[in-house]
Amino acid sequence: MHQMKNNKRLIGFILLLFTYHASFAQNIDINILKQINKNETGFKNTYAEINSASVDVVIIAAPVGIAIAGLISHDKKLLQDALYMGGSVLLTTGLTYTIKNIVNRKRPFYEYPFIVKRDKASYWLSFPSGHTSAAFCTATTLAIRYRKWYVIAPAYIYAAGVGWARMYQGVHYPSDVLAGAIIGTGCAWLGYKAQKWIAGKKERKKKVTL
Repeated sequence: MHQMKNNKRLIGFILLLFTYHASFAQNIDINILKQINKNETGFKNTYAEINSASVDVVIIAAPVGIAIAGLISHDKKLLQDALYMGGSVLLTTGLTYTIKNIVNRKRPFYEYPFIVKRDKASYWLSFPSGHTSAAFCTATTLAIRYRKWYVIAPAYIYAAGVGWARMYQGVHYPSDVLAGAIIGTGCAWLGYKAQKWIAGKKERKKKVTL
């Protein structure tokens, strides 16, 4: 009986600690968002709007452009790069929206009236940020395939800018953006590993047939 009481106290303490931690984390999340969301300027509005709107164009234009270049130059590597980029973005998008529906977190402007909404976001789920995950996925695929500073630096600056824009527009918490960046980067890395494994398998099969 004494042991059971101790167990109940321990469980109660753990639940209290978890609740406090969740509340503390949420406070940090909203406090950071408040700082980013305030002090509106025309320049910030334009920059954020362009950055957010460009994501859908960039994630399609990058692999399509590389594929066209590969077809024109008859370069199989470029065609493989385009396939890798497109596949990684599809994986990122699928995973992002699956998690959104599981977590079911509302956008910050729904929960906090003082957060200014500066975007026409129609999809009301917040976690993780789809724009950020797609931008970081594209940046990482470019960084993996074209390992030059003048490719890597602009790609990640752009992706980080997208994350900032989504917070400034009041449609995502910092934790949404962080999760989106991790998902996008992770899916790009997984796509790279998968493509490498498939290429190795084909090479081994080719050697066996020879």
